[in-house]
Parts: sequence; C-alpha cells; structure tokens
Amino acid sequence: MDGAHEDTTPAGQDDGPVPQPPFGDDIDVSITERRWHRAMPNPAREVQRAVRAAMRELDVSGAVTVVLADDLTVRRLNHLHRGRNKPTNVLTFEYAPADYAPTDSGSGIWLWGGDIILAFATVEREARAAGRSVRNHMMHLLVHGVLHLSGYDHHHAGDARAMEMEESRILGRMGIPNPWKHRGGREGGAAR
Repeated sequence: MDGAHEDTTPAGQDDGPVPQPPFGDDIDVSITERRWHRAMPNPAREVQRAVRAAMRELDVSGAVTVVLADDLTVRRLNHLHRGRNKPTNVLTFEYAPADYAPTDSGSGIWLWGGDIILAFATVEREARAAGRSVRNHMMHLLVHGVLHLSGYDHHHAGDARAMEMEESRILGRMGIPNPWKHRGGREGGAAR
C-alpha cells in the first residue's frame, strides 16, 4: 500500500500533498469511522504528520499502518488480543520477531513497525474531559503508539515517566502542548 488510503476529505478541505518520506517509510492510513473527518480537516494528513515526526525524532524507519476506527472495532480487538472486553483509546501491535527478513548477504534486517488503531468516541471523550482538541489528543496517541513500536512501555513508574517525557518532547517539537501538564484542574494523557 502507498500512503493515505480512503481519502474521503470533503471537497475544498484538502491541505495539499502529504509530505513524502525521507527514506522509505511506509505509513498507511485507513479511516473506517467517518466522525474523524468531522473532528478535524484532513485526518489522514495529520496522522502522517504525527507518525513521521515521531519516527524522525526516534530515528526509526519502517512501515506503520494507522486505523482511525470506532469504539466497537477497538473493543473487539482489545478483547481478542488483551482479554479486555471494552474499548481503549489506542491499541498498538508491533511486528513480531518473526518479521525478520534476510538480506542478500544473509545477515537479515529487522522490520520495524506495526499497527496503531484509535477509537473515535473514546478519544473524543478523553479530549473533551482534558480540555483539548480531538486533533491534539489523536496526535499524542499516535506518538504514544510509535513509542510502543520502538520498545517503550509504561508498565512500571520509571518506564511510564520516561515514555511521558519522550511524548512531551516530540509533541513540543510539533507545537502541541504537553498533555501531561495540568490544564484547568484536569490531567490528561494516554491510557495506561
């Protein structure tokens, strides 16, 4: 696949061409929930921007598929893969260690990447509760997903803090406010 798919951006809302990858990144975007289009202009372009920025900051290259889905889809995937029969804001599935491709020399290369799936109603609800835009919350969750694909996790307090700091750094470089700062008495961030 090549770049953004299912471009159902209403006429007149195109922000121009999606920036091309510097070194062979493959970022596919599938928008299966139409409300993403109502929440922001050109969500596929915003996905590309967030994922590319995170990959550039982490100095990784590879393939990522992002699905902007609904809560039902994410609930089903969460139940199937994590045994939790409820939606969550973002699910990340990294390519398995079996995704190791031999090169001509036989040494092999690691295929970095995976899938990131976001649930619209959950993301919208969390954004509203935190007093931020759906776009900024989506961008945060995409950076969060790329960090997971790069080996970060938040199972322990120290790991969670390191991940939050990296999210804040990357988002700051993109001009997006730190999601971990209190805003209006509320604190937001990616679900744990």
